[in-house]
Amino acid sequence: MSTDANGCLQSLHLPDTVRSRAAGPSSWNRRYIVGGIAGVTLLALVFSTLRLRSPRIPQVDVARASAVGNNIDDTALSARGYIVAHHRINVNSKVTGRVAWIGVEKGEKVEENQILVRLEDDEFRAQVEQAEGTVASAKAYLEELESGPRPQELAQAEHSLDQARATMLDARITLDRTKQLSAQGVFSKQALDDVTARFETSEQQVRYLEQALQLVKIGPRAEEIARAKGSLLQAEGQLAFAQSQLDATVIRAPISGTILERTAEKGELVTAQFASGAEDGPQGSVVAIANLNDDRVALDVPQSEFARVHFKQKGTVTLDAFPDHRYEGVIAEISPEANSQKGTVQVKVHILNPDSHLRPQMNATVKFQAKENKEVSSRPLEVLVPVASVHERDGKMFVFVASNGRVLVREVRIVAQRDDGLLVRGLEDGQNVITSVSQNLKEGDEIKIEEKP
Repeated sequence: MSTDANGCLQSLHLPDTVRSRAAGPSSWNRRYIVGGIAGVTLLALVFSTLRLRSPRIPQVDVARASAVGNNIDDTALSARGYIVAHHRINVNSKVTGRVAWIGVEKGEKVEENQILVRLEDDEFRAQVEQAEGTVASAKAYLEELESGPRPQELAQAEHSLDQARATMLDARITLDRTKQLSAQGVFSKQALDDVTARFETSEQQVRYLEQALQLVKIGPRAEEIARAKGSLLQAEGQLAFAQSQLDATVIRAPISGTILERTAEKGELVTAQFASGAEDGPQGSVVAIANLNDDRVALDVPQSEFARVHFKQKGTVTLDAFPDHRYEGVIAEISPEANSQKGTVQVKVHILNPDSHLRPQMNATVKFQAKENKEVSSRPLEVLVPVASVHERDGKMFVFVASNGRVLVREVRIVAQRDDGLLVRGLEDGQNVITSVSQNLKEGDEIKIEEKP
């Protein structure tokens, strides 16, 4: 570098302020920085102290109050029983005979008057034919009496009478001649007596035939016709009985329904008089039938609870086999006498909306309504709460309710104690009641609901 250039550089210089900034921060700036740090630290200490001295917000456990009162279920009594067919019919035979044919199976639906069983009928047909012959004979005899004499019979009676009259006339002439000759001494007294006797006999014969002709013209007596009618009626009765016995060999369904049991097989003997428990013995019935659209629930209500039920009372029916199905029911029958051994009264509930799920002998539960809906709706709401949520103070019962992060105190009235809690009035359905109280809470206190893991 030349001597002129060095001289120029040495002649240049910076201002004093620029040199001081380039040298580092002043003591005034250091004071501001230290003061700011101290202020922040002091504020943090004050905030921490206030936080430690402020009360801690308690955490609580809550449970939901569930309505079980008038708008959910108003049960006067719950009873268990079983399904029964209202009319179960054991179809028996009216006559004793051997099964020739059976045309139904268990569980099959049948219509009224449908043929179920046929019995062997040879001997019954023979009895009908014999009775028909007796009826025909009695009917012919009655018709003979009622139709009167035939013309030939009347002509024959008149001819016999004419002959008798001619004989009597001849006898009279002979008698008159004999009397004259006897008076002259020609004939003896004995000869006169003989002629006289012949005349009298012919005279009696004429009278008899006159009466017979009269009877033929009159016809049979009313009593004889009545007796003939009685004989005919008796014969017709025997025919009707024989025909009914023959008809009874065809066993028909008395109602439309379902076959519950089939107790006879082809070749077995069925009887109308007695049943045998021995193998291959005569059976007392052939099938059991019932209308499953007319089912009922048979209940044994304890006598101590009997006052809670009444005729036509409504209830809800549920089945153990199908718990999700609900059926409407109404009490249709109450036994007129109690069972002293069980201490119960039998009640039967008519199922109003039956379906294919119902089976006789299924277990069922019936919950009876206490009152009609109009009356029930006026009752205060009853809710179920845990026992731990109810407290007592100054003789009054109350619960703590959690609402929007605050405590509400609600006075309640205990209605009943149940296995799953207390039934109370004074709360609404769905309110959160506090079940764990770690300190004395009061109206309006702030709380935090503990979340369940």
